[in-house]
Amino acid sequence: MSTTETVESLLVEEHEKGVVVLTINRPSARNAVDLITAQAISRTLDALDDDPDCRVIVLTGAQGFFSAGMDLKAFRATGERPIDAKRGPFGLVHMPPETPIIAAVEGAAVGGGFEIALSCDLVVAAEDAVFGLPEVKRGLTAAGGGLLRLPSRIPYHLAMEAALTGRALSALWCSEAGLINRVVESGQALGAALALAQEIGANGPLAVKASKKVIVESANWTAAEVFDRQETIVDPVRRSSDAQEGAAAFAEKRAPNWTGR
Repeated sequence: MSTTETVESLLVEEHEKGVVVLTINRPSARNAVDLITAQAISRTLDALDDDPDCRVIVLTGAQGFFSAGMDLKAFRATGERPIDAKRGPFGLVHMPPETPIIAAVEGAAVGGGFEIALSCDLVVAAEDAVFGLPEVKRGLTAAGGGLLRLPSRIPYHLAMEAALTGRALSALWCSEAGLINRVVESGQALGAALALAQEIGANGPLAVKASKKVIVESANWTAAEVFDRQETIVDPVRRSSDAQEGAAAFAEKRAPNWTGR
């Protein structure tokens, strides 16, 4: 697996089965994201999307805290905002990676931190994790995708309640609303996310990326075009060497040997 340029505030660690863990490493700032970190996240996601050996990305925060979102101290001091020119706020919310990405949440994921988690495809959270969009309590609006993504993930009235009250949301509340894939004991979010990532990583990489692409993009397709547009994405997978390998492995009762071709 290839490596990419990193900075001290973003740790990159490779795991088995093509899983890469990105850790926001600014614990003294509650893992708030500054511009340098946002740009590092964006560059790293570019590199991992281009890396055929990377199957799944796990995003987490250092020392038991996911992320407080934007670095307000940097904003107050210089007006700096953590907006990458390509991928937008926090280096991913405008353009999440093509590679499946899992948020492993310990502690708080509030404001922009919640918006980062909402940009991920799956969320694993510790039972004492806290989520929320508290911007309205400060006379602001959540402009990093939270108001856009939340209504498509949970029922309208629950999204309105979360956005208009700005209250802290427990992991249990988020789980019952359908925002979280797994709720685990405190300190176990990364381990559970890695287990989920390895389960995904064991599958055909072309099929996994194509499945994500269909789910993400079909939200904007009309009823008349959905199957034709789906076909343009899934047909190359059907014709791939990996599809032949999957069928052969099934018939021979063995684990498949994926090549990504």
